[in-house]
Amino acid sequence: MVIDEPATATALATGLNLTVDAVESLLADLQREYNGYTVNAPDVDDASFNGFSTTARGFELRNIAGGWRIYSRAEFAEIVGGFVLEGQTARLTQAALETLAVIAYRQPVSRARVSAIRGVNVDSVVRTLTQRGLIEDSGTDPESGAILYRTTSYFLERMGIGSVAELPQLSPHLPGLEGIEEFYDAGRM
Repeated sequence: MVIDEPATATALATGLNLTVDAVESLLADLQREYNGYTVNAPDVDDASFNGFSTTARGFELRNIAGGWRIYSRAEFAEIVGGFVLEGQTARLTQAALETLAVIAYRQPVSRARVSAIRGVNVDSVVRTLTQRGLIEDSGTDPESGAILYRTTSYFLERMGIGSVAELPQLSPHLPGLEGIEEFYDAGRM
């Protein structure tokens, strides 16, 4: 709860002076407890008398972006958000969201390539995304020398996914390929 990024089982094991296997076992137990799975079925009737709960807690433990972190449950997000975000409006613009999507799906990618895909200059948007910690420098293109960008672990954390492989597939949202031959034939005329 006090660190600002997901903690790996190794880091927790080091801090607690336990083995990684012991920490992973404890994390799994804690995750089940937070989810309300701590009572054996025959003991459910006695659970409330013994101080155990069979319902999920208001927070959960997730293994995300290569580490473990405590989050509020989705059904309480609006309530928690009201306390945490009171007076804050730090939303991304449409341009920033589009640029971030291109980088997420095409990474590592240069600013020039993102500009070509979006059809507009993205220099200021890339600076904003970098300042917010959502993207980072990923080296340089060996051919052009351009700086390449990729998403960060903070991006994965904010998206609630473990890797970019978990991003939704784009193909179901693309228009059908029916009539594509007609499109190309029309261009030759």
